[in-house]
Amino acid sequence: MKLFIGNKAYSSWSMRGWLALRQSGLPFDEITVPLYDAEWDRRRAGDEFAPSHGKVPILWDGDCVVWDSLAIVEFLADRVGRDRFWPADEHARAMARSMAAEMHSSFPNVRRELPMNVRRQYPTPDLSAPVVQEIERVLSLWAEARARFGGTGRYLFGDYSAADIMFAPMATRFITYSVPLPGFARTYIEALFTHPDIRRWIDAAQEESWTIERFEQPLR
Repeated sequence: MKLFIGNKAYSSWSMRGWLALRQSGLPFDEITVPLYDAEWDRRRAGDEFAPSHGKVPILWDGDCVVWDSLAIVEFLADRVGRDRFWPADEHARAMARSMAAEMHSSFPNVRRELPMNVRRQYPTPDLSAPVVQEIERVLSLWAEARARFGGTGRYLFGDYSAADIMFAPMATRFITYSVPLPGFARTYIEALFTHPDIRRWIDAAQEESWTIERFEQPLR
């Protein structure tokens, strides 16, 4: 299998696809195409990016192609067993899937105003009202999952799952922009950041040589 991704420092969707591959335990080749440079424009116009219309991540398994991070999660769950990605309990699994889908389709203001950059940490900016509302929604989802299904585990549904994979880039934004967080959320993010796959992604991002200036300036 081959997974095409963007820069580890900036590409939240690539992070989700890569974490899903790591969670599957299946071997894969990782091809990084730096975002927004001349090579990016050339590569995304080629056949390997055609199915995704030039977006990352995109996974090729022989002639089989899957794009979109949530689709990659489901493809891999079918391949290796759904229990590797989703909680065993039916009610927990329903909530985990709903949360993953909401993360996938929602929170546009956070995405736009707090772009991902795992190499930086800035003082808390002036957060717009829509961003605050979206952050509060994320925290309410985390709190409910932890209260109902977290048990003695460290993650949203006790054991690490696809829900944690989907929310991991959001957690990096909270750290990058020093978003004030309640204690349970800080504890959860600490758990995420000590997971070996997430730690490996963040550490690799520090070694990248590519820089996108519009993602490197602290917000005012």
